[in-house]
Amino acid sequence: MRTVVVILILFLGSGANVEHAGNVINDVYDATAEDLAAQPLEYYSDYFSFIGEDELGHVAFAIDINRGRDGDAYQAEHFVVLNDAHHGWIDIVGNGAIEPATRDLIALVNSETFQFQGQPENGIRLASETNRLTLTVEPIPVIYSRQKGLAKIWMGSAKATLQWQGREIDGRVIYEYLYLPAFNRLSRTYHGLWADFHGIYVKVDDAQDLYIHTQRSPLLTPLVGEKAGFALLHNGRGELENLEMRVTNSSVALGFYRWPQAWVGTFDFKQHSYTLELGLENRTSIVNWVLGGFAMGVLKGRLTQGQNSYSLLGLGELLI
Repeated sequence: MRTVVVILILFLGSGANVEHAGNVINDVYDATAEDLAAQPLEYYSDYFSFIGEDELGHVAFAIDINRGRDGDAYQAEHFVVLNDAHHGWIDIVGNGAIEPATRDLIALVNSETFQFQGQPENGIRLASETNRLTLTVEPIPVIYSRQKGLAKIWMGSAKATLQWQGREIDGRVIYEYLYLPAFNRLSRTYHGLWADFHGIYVKVDDAQDLYIHTQRSPLLTPLVGEKAGFALLHNGRGELENLEMRVTNSSVALGFYRWPQAWVGTFDFKQHSYTLELGLENRTSIVNWVLGGFAMGVLKGRLTQGQNSYSLLGLGELLI
């Protein structure tokens, strides 16, 4: 959902082969191991969304490590964004397509700019000497998971520290793993598979997390539904129930669509009812298709439960 993604994870394909929605969706969820052996087509994504703060303000950082196979050809890319409270969006070296040095698609793919040590479940370290950046993430427990056929997604969150430009910033990471068989947006172009993905990745105060998505993608819906989320809060961790979200403000885009700018929502979690208000700030447009687009932005807001109120800060991902 890149993303889930949602999300750049799925839809920014640039390959020469054009696929259309109906056949693709059936292929993804009906694929068998025998089908993949006969026609290898696979897509993997590991997405890390970090938000943290120090005395200089917040830093938001996200990286999506994408890998694909199309027959005997292998593809990979690193999608990277970084936002600083005072300097806005920062250009990061190493953002884009890379040549995979291995045919092991399950492992995170290193590049000249970014190297990875460890696994999300056991703790992981991402380092980029070029960007003077290191992200260290504690072991990530599974909080949300779905599987349909061979397709699967799992998500979780953990404490993390970002070292960047001489700063050491404590914060949180929300992580997403996605695997899709019979699909590869790195080698093929897909039409009609995205629709109104709003991804919300925020920390709650300093040591808790909240993830929410709403979307209408015909590809994603069989796997993740049109709305879902999870939380790690003071009263436990798990999936949200009775989730409702509504856009309360939007702005004009350079095309025939609008960017959502603010939301209100309600959900139940561990026998408590919550309300939230969120606003999107400092949006950056990644891609504009005229009829839709892909953008990232900084999210700020409040989460309320009874007499308790908590601050929300994180990243929003919009695939419209």
